[in-house]
Amino acid sequence: MNKIGFDPQKYIEEQSKYILERVNHYDKLYLEFGGKLIGDKHAKRVLPGFDEDSKIKLLQKLKDQAEILICVYAGDIERNKIRGDYGITYDMDILRLIDELRGYGLETNSVVITRYSGQPATKLFINKLERRDIKVYKHTAIEDYPSNIEKIVSEDGFGQNSYIPTTKPIVVVTAPGPGSGKLATCLNQLYHESRLGKAAGYSKFETFPVWNVPLKHPLNIAYEAATVDLKDVNMIDSFHYDRYQKVAVNYNRDVETFPVIKRIIEKITGKESVYQSPTDMGVNRVGFGITDDEAVKEASKQEIIRRCFTTECDFKKGLIDEETVSRIKMILEEVELKKEDRGPVLPARNYSDHLKGLNEGNEIQAVIAFELNDGRFVTGKTTPLMDSSSAAILNSLKILANISDDLFLLSPVVLETIQNMKTNELHSKLTSLNANEVLIALAISAVTNPMAQLAYEKLAELDGVQAHSTVMLSKNDEQILRQLGLDITCDPVYSSENLYYI
Repeated sequence: MNKIGFDPQKYIEEQSKYILERVNHYDKLYLEFGGKLIGDKHAKRVLPGFDEDSKIKLLQKLKDQAEILICVYAGDIERNKIRGDYGITYDMDILRLIDELRGYGLETNSVVITRYSGQPATKLFINKLERRDIKVYKHTAIEDYPSNIEKIVSEDGFGQNSYIPTTKPIVVVTAPGPGSGKLATCLNQLYHESRLGKAAGYSKFETFPVWNVPLKHPLNIAYEAATVDLKDVNMIDSFHYDRYQKVAVNYNRDVETFPVIKRIIEKITGKESVYQSPTDMGVNRVGFGITDDEAVKEASKQEIIRRCFTTECDFKKGLIDEETVSRIKMILEEVELKKEDRGPVLPARNYSDHLKGLNEGNEIQAVIAFELNDGRFVTGKTTPLMDSSSAAILNSLKILANISDDLFLLSPVVLETIQNMKTNELHSKLTSLNANEVLIALAISAVTNPMAQLAYEKLAELDGVQAHSTVMLSKNDEQILRQLGLDITCDPVYSSENLYYI
């Protein structure tokens, strides 16, 4: 069983207290949210016990005082940038986020399109939002941002971008991912608020890196692994040490841009900044929620290995460059880990090698291994009837429900009927049943089959299971496993020579 190493309630209390303290100094506080506002799965993985929705629950406590701006960079819409943990594009993620915010009773003020220059796909997205009565603001790129402070803080800089009217004392500025223009949006608002004679402030809701744990703590190194494509590097905040003689950890982009950001804020307000370091700017109480440092270290090491597999697969798909792969391998070596230190890796590979020997061939056999929460390993292989993910799910449910391996959980006649429809009526070339199709068959069978009902009731116990596949999974199977709560990694190998791979 995974050890709990984090107290989410203490974290929420600490974080909300410090946010409210910041608000008291201003008429309005623009709060830039780093990381995911809802569903922060990275934090959940590296901080065992962390509630992935703790940020939104914190905001729900402050909902009478807060409203939300959502930023997205037009270029990310144009190139259909994907949010990896959900497998959806940034524009779709914004629609999902707005729906979820409404469910929490939180008000979305508007969507801000940053660095907009009339991009075609972005125009279509703006139309979609406006025809659903969602306000959209378009901000253009400012030449020489952020270095040319005189131009930025002028009518030719922030002055050319529209002011976004807000009504609450806390304005949360969030985005689907990094590089979306959150900081620029906050500074733009500060500029216009100042021109209106209002006292507005800026702060950053931070999660990682954690400023008050050591620089080389696996928790902070896991953040480097998570942002390896952005080339983020953790470092000591020299400004914080010079001012307070205290060691604090931050990352290169914040440390490098701090002097410029500080001068922009001072230029806008006409006052000396209250912040003496980038760490000062952040509200980050994560470190105070850690209850078991060893559990956090171990969870973080596992996340580093997961990120290594993900990076290698992204390289295989042509999404990143070779330098990024080299960097993640260096990070892995830095913490003296190897990919085989991940529990389900060797069981999956060993079974695949065994099947390869039986088939007397050279092709990689598609096998997936689950490491259940009680430490047992379960494998599944791709067959003409179902793929490896489907097989591993059914095999795991049988074990969890104490059903004999000799018994059929689902009637072969039912599965073959579904397969016939898939291949003959729907003309799919992928004949093996995927995880989604098999789970639907299980749900239907549970209505009349008590044994299927027993297995169906064990689905919740797959949450937190670690999994590894010897081939890269289809998007469909990968998303189903993630929705069930499994943490999945794959070897960077395609399952076939086909170029059309979904």
